[in-house]
Amino acid sequence: MKLSRPVSWFLLAFGVWSWVVWTTFVKNLLKDASGLAFDHGSPTAYFWVHLVLAITSFLLGTAIGVIGLRGLRALRRESAGTATKS
Repeated sequence: MKLSRPVSWFLLAFGVWSWVVWTTFVKNLLKDASGLAFDHGSPTAYFWVHLVLAITSFLLGTAIGVIGLRGLRALRRESAGTATKS
Protein backbone atom coordinates (compact mmCIF):
# COMPACT_ATOMS: atom_id res chain seq x y z
CA MET A 1 0.00 0.00 0.00
CA LYS A 2 1.26 3.45 -0.87
CA LEU A 3 0.53 6.45 1.35
CA SER A 4 0.21 9.94 -0.03
CA ARG A 5 2.45 12.72 1.26
CA PRO A 6 -0.38 14.48 3.19
CA VAL A 7 -1.49 11.23 4.84
CA SER A 8 2.10 10.38 5.78
CA TRP A 9 2.63 13.82 7.32
CA PHE A 10 -0.69 13.54 9.17
CA LEU A 11 0.29 10.16 10.66
CA LEU A 12 3.71 11.44 11.69
CA ALA A 13 2.17 14.57 13.23
CA PHE A 14 -0.38 12.42 15.08
CA GLY A 15 2.43 10.33 16.56
CA VAL A 16 4.33 13.41 17.73
CA TRP A 17 1.15 15.02 19.07
CA SER A 18 0.33 11.87 21.03
CA TRP A 19 3.74 11.94 22.71
CA VAL A 20 3.48 15.65 23.55
CA VAL A 21 -0.03 15.40 25.00
CA TRP A 22 0.45 12.20 26.99
CA THR A 23 3.89 13.16 28.30
CA THR A 24 2.35 16.34 29.70
CA PHE A 25 -0.56 14.35 31.12
CA VAL A 26 1.71 11.82 32.86
CA LYS A 27 3.82 14.62 34.37
CA ASN A 28 0.65 16.23 35.72
CA LEU A 29 -0.64 12.87 36.93
CA LEU A 30 2.55 12.27 38.90
CA LYS A 31 2.32 15.75 40.47
CA ASP A 32 -1.39 15.39 41.34
CA ALA A 33 -2.21 16.89 44.71
CA SER A 34 -6.00 16.64 44.49
CA GLY A 35 -6.14 13.14 45.90
CA LEU A 36 -7.40 11.54 42.69
CA ALA A 37 -4.13 9.89 41.68
CA PHE A 38 -2.65 9.29 45.12
CA ASP A 39 -4.30 8.54 48.44
CA HIS A 40 -1.84 9.18 51.28
CA GLY A 41 1.05 8.48 48.91
CA SER A 42 -0.39 5.27 47.45
CA PRO A 43 -1.49 5.15 43.80
CA THR A 44 -5.26 4.92 43.34
CA ALA A 45 -7.31 3.11 40.68
CA TYR A 46 -7.59 6.46 38.88
CA PHE A 47 -3.79 6.60 38.65
CA TRP A 48 -3.44 3.06 37.30
CA VAL A 49 -6.23 3.41 34.74
CA HIS A 50 -4.79 6.67 33.42
CA LEU A 51 -1.27 5.30 33.39
CA VAL A 52 -2.45 2.34 31.28
CA LEU A 53 -4.24 4.78 28.94
CA ALA A 54 -1.06 6.85 28.62
CA ILE A 55 1.14 3.82 27.91
CA THR A 56 -1.34 2.56 25.31
CA SER A 57 -1.39 5.99 23.68
CA PHE A 58 2.43 6.11 23.66
CA LEU A 59 2.54 2.73 21.92
CA LEU A 60 -0.15 3.58 19.38
CA GLY A 61 1.27 7.05 18.76
CA THR A 62 4.69 5.54 18.16
CA ALA A 63 3.32 2.91 15.76
CA ILE A 64 1.26 5.46 13.84
CA GLY A 65 4.17 7.92 13.69
CA VAL A 66 6.49 5.20 12.39
CA ILE A 67 3.99 4.35 9.64
CA GLY A 68 3.91 8.03 8.64
CA LEU A 69 7.71 8.26 8.71
CA ARG A 70 8.05 5.13 6.57
CA GLY A 71 5.52 6.58 4.12
CA LEU A 72 7.55 9.79 3.80
CA ARG A 73 10.81 7.87 3.36
CA ALA A 74 9.25 5.69 0.65
CA LEU A 75 8.01 8.79 -1.17
CA ARG A 76 11.47 10.39 -0.91
CA ARG A 77 13.15 7.26 -2.31
CA GLU A 78 10.59 7.10 -5.10
CA SER A 79 11.08 10.75 -6.07
CA ALA A 80 14.88 10.33 -5.91
CA GLY A 81 14.61 7.29 -8.17
CA THR A 82 12.56 9.13 -10.80
CA ALA A 83 14.92 12.13 -10.63
CA THR A 84 17.95 9.97 -11.50
CA LYS A 85 16.09 8.28 -14.39
CA SER A 86 15.41 11.61 -16.11
